[in-house]
Amino acid sequence: MNEQSLDAFCQERLSELEERNLRRSLRRVSAREGVRACLEGRSALVLGSNSYLGLERDPRVRAAAKAALAEWGTGSTGSRLTTGCLQIHAALESEVADWLGTEAAVLFGSGYLANVGVIPALMGRGDLVLSDELNHASLIDGCRLSRAERRVYRHGDADHARELLADREKFRRCMIVTDGVFSMDGDLAPLGELCALAQERDAWMMVDDAHGVGVLGATGGGSVELLGVEDRVAVRMGTLSKALGAEGAIVAGSRALADLLRNRARSFIYSTAPSPASVAAAREAVAIVREEPARLATLGERADFWRQGLRRLGFAVVDGVTPIVPIILGEAELTVRFADRLEAEGVWVTPIRPPTVPEGASRLRATVSAAHSEDDLRFALRAFEQVGGDLGVLRS
Repeated sequence: MNEQSLDAFCQERLSELEERNLRRSLRRVSAREGVRACLEGRSALVLGSNSYLGLERDPRVRAAAKAALAEWGTGSTGSRLTTGCLQIHAALESEVADWLGTEAAVLFGSGYLANVGVIPALMGRGDLVLSDELNHASLIDGCRLSRAERRVYRHGDADHARELLADREKFRRCMIVTDGVFSMDGDLAPLGELCALAQERDAWMMVDDAHGVGVLGATGGGSVELLGVEDRVAVRMGTLSKALGAEGAIVAGSRALADLLRNRARSFIYSTAPSPASVAAAREAVAIVREEPARLATLGERADFWRQGLRRLGFAVVDGVTPIVPIILGEAELTVRFADRLEAEGVWVTPIRPPTVPEGASRLRATVSAAHSEDDLRFALRAFEQVGGDLGVLRS
């Protein structure tokens, strides 16, 4: 008989995490203004947010949310299939589908809910799912829940994916799932090669473009637009909570796909619909992105400024086109110390450690926003230089 109490078990596991510098805690933000936050009572420049365009503070977005709150109240009151399907939900779906150039779109409560709902709705026993080894946890969990056979190909390696499809004829259906932009590295999936493989081997293509939609492409359509594969991706997922500054996620594709998801995706069927205020905020943010493409250009310029500034200081950063710029330090303990020292200098960057990234690949995941000024980024670069020198990461 196991006599260990629940509290004792929890404390034992927490101690193990503590010893490995992997224990996490919630950081309290008491106020936010633009790209600055009051973190644990001290002002800090935020350099790790997913708010790539700063739209969560835009007066037009806030006004739209306020108006919806007054019209619809605080909650949607039920799932979309019971009492919660409001006109505002359908309007957002229609507008996003038009923006992304698809027949239809389905609104989910979050990107996680979208991925764990979509994949099991489409795939099952007797099917095959191929997944990039660095895919987001929500894609991994969606593959597991589907009960299809899962095969993992090396990161960004379409040739390895082809090898894993050698016996494609053994399976009823096949789907390749990948992030469009990998959130911890900021690199792009080889969508052109993967889409060609999917077409060649009679597979469906699903792209999680959470960190691409509103960020990449001429109209903000994401990595799928940037790489010109819009017509070859059957399932496109994009979140409303990052560049668009709201909440929720959209799955875009054919009208038949949308209808099936509303009938088969359990995370859609059994979840309360997103709140009207958040949906209204997302609608306004979509309109702003479509009407003001200069925001995307500014974001690209700020990301280049930041990346080149780090490189001049001596940090090893890879080239890229996204605003995600990881500074890989290796060990968790060093990464935590670096983040703590940065915070003391007034810069907030969250340390990323296993299991989010592999052992030995702990990093500071710095992200740039169009709302950052060059002066903001110069301030952050001075802090990185100071801390990097003090901790021996930068050597003269």
